[in-house]
Amino acid sequence: MIGASKSKQQRGFTLIEMIIVCAMISILLGVMVPIYKIHILHANEAVLKQDLFSMRQAIDQYTQDKSKAPQDLNDIVTAGYLHAIPKDPFTHAADTWQTVQEDVLTSIDQTAPGITDVKSGSNLISSEGTAYSTW
Repeated sequence: MIGASKSKQQRGFTLIEMIIVCAMISILLGVMVPIYKIHILHANEAVLKQDLFSMRQAIDQYTQDKSKAPQDLNDIVTAGYLHAIPKDPFTHAADTWQTVQEDVLTSIDQTAPGITDVKSGSNLISSEGTAYSTW
């Protein structure tokens, strides 16, 4: 008789238990997805800052070494100051960087004007409230 009573017991979860678990998962996802998106945004902003810093350093070093500013971003790559032009983390392309060309010579030894700065080609607004193209 003991075996017969155990075989009548139901196995599995009840509908109410399944609804509670689904509700808990939905609440957790509702909290975690926005936090995840913010972390991804901050990571992309950190990558942009680092890429801009590296390219600006390479432009300055090229200008000092060659006594002329690079005419194109590819000049700093072909001269070996950068391995490759990085991709903009917001436009996902390496050819969207906006270069700033100055007519003013930045040093006495410089023989020709050229690129003095580089900015993001993205038209998005940062988490700080400024446009990425102004960084």
